[in-house]
Amino acid sequence: MATRPTVRELPPAEPAETPVGGWLRGIHFSGFSLVMMAILVLAVVVLAPSLRTYAEQRQQISALNASVSDQQDTVDQLTAERERWNDRTYITTQARDRLSYVQPGDISFLVINDLPVAVGATDEPATVSTDIQDTKIDWLGSLFASAMTAGLAPKAAQ
Repeated sequence: MATRPTVRELPPAEPAETPVGGWLRGIHFSGFSLVMMAILVLAVVVLAPSLRTYAEQRQQISALNASVSDQQDTVDQLTAERERWNDRTYITTQARDRLSYVQPGDISFLVINDLPVAVGATDEPATVSTDIQDTKIDWLGSLFASAMTAGLAPKAAQ
C-alpha cells in the first residue's frame, strides 16, 4: 500500500482586525447595562419636553422683565414730568411758549412769515436800521374799501 502524503490543513485565515471591529467585539452587554441604557433613553424621552418648556418659559420671563424695566423707565419719566408741573416757573414758561401768554408790561413779537433760509443765502447778517419808520396808511379807509369791494362784487357764474 502506498501511503499518501499527509497534507496539513491550515486554519482558515482571519480577516485583518480593524480598530473599530476590535472595539465592538470588546463590548459585552450585561442585563444591568441594558437596563441602564433603557432608563437613560426613558429619562431623555420624559425630560426633553419639560426642558424645552423650561427654556421657553425662561425666554418669556426675560422678555417680560425687559418690558417691566421699559415701563418703569416710562413711569419715572412721567413722574419727573409731573414734578416739573408743580414748579410755578415751569408753568409760566409753558404758558408763554404754548399759549403765547405774556405778563403785564411785556412786549410780545409774533413772527408770521417764518420762512426757512434759502440754500444759497450768505451767512452775513442783514444790517438793522435804528431809525423808527412810520408808514402813512389810512388803515380805516383801506378796511372800508376792502369790505365794500368784496360786498359789491358781482356773483360768479355757476
